[in-house]
Amino acid sequence: MTTLDHKIDFAVVFSVQNANPNGDPLNGNRPRQNYDGYGEVSDVCIKRKLRNRLQDMGEAIFVQSDDRNNDGFKSLNDRADAIPELKKIKADKKGNADVYATIASGTWFDVRAFGQVFAFKGDSLSVGVRGPVSIHPAISLAPIDITSIQITKSVNSVTGDKKGSDTMGMKHRVDFGIYKFFGSINTQLAEKTGFTNEDAVKLKEALITLFENDASSARPEGSLEVHKVIWWEHNSKLGQYSSAKVHRSLKLDGNSFEDLTITVEPLEGLKVHELDGK
Repeated sequence: MTTLDHKIDFAVVFSVQNANPNGDPLNGNRPRQNYDGYGEVSDVCIKRKLRNRLQDMGEAIFVQSDDRNNDGFKSLNDRADAIPELKKIKADKKGNADVYATIASGTWFDVRAFGQVFAFKGDSLSVGVRGPVSIHPAISLAPIDITSIQITKSVNSVTGDKKGSDTMGMKHRVDFGIYKFFGSINTQLAEKTGFTNEDAVKLKEALITLFENDASSARPEGSLEVHKVIWWEHNSKLGQYSSAKVHRSLKLDGNSFEDLTITVEPLEGLKVHELDGK
């Protein structure tokens, strides 16, 4: 496997229908919105979905969800200490942080892609890894409409409760929205973490299938769909163009399945792959 040798930019266009793509815990778990009413999905949420997809694809993931835990470790500290070399470095008061970062990056895909801070209570060694993959929050193309409903229970929670049903709370959903987000892969940071060309291909596949195996009561099966992944490949490590200019070359018009048009303005010397979601 070869370390990534050219800059990559990417964009993802997806739709939400009758689902909550990313609840805001500071706002009653309502779908995230900015002050202008546009829908948002945080970069943290997107990375969580990518980690899940990569884990489904057989990659080793350091930051695992509890409901997807596949190695039995109950904390990040335990998972890190399960690697003998890492535990040995951490136990040494003069432990080499660079060596620790190199081993961790080689062990877990998400560490060498997104980076990670290894700083646990009681440890004298603190290690920060900067990952090459950066992802923007997803923003809707137009302000979103949110529907809120009360939900109730239909059975008693405990024996002897006289009430058969009672209001439990609120449930919120986005009626419909089309969102987009951008990302980039930095070659200088890829060299430091060992992120390879093969890793980039796996990341692209995870983007195409972003919402597979992601269903929940807030996101029913089929309610979130990737429509298009735009994958730009530069011909050098630094790239011919800034990421901002590359991202601006994507033009989206319309806010429904029927009238959505996706146009990518050509930039000389830049390879562009337009991939349909699966």
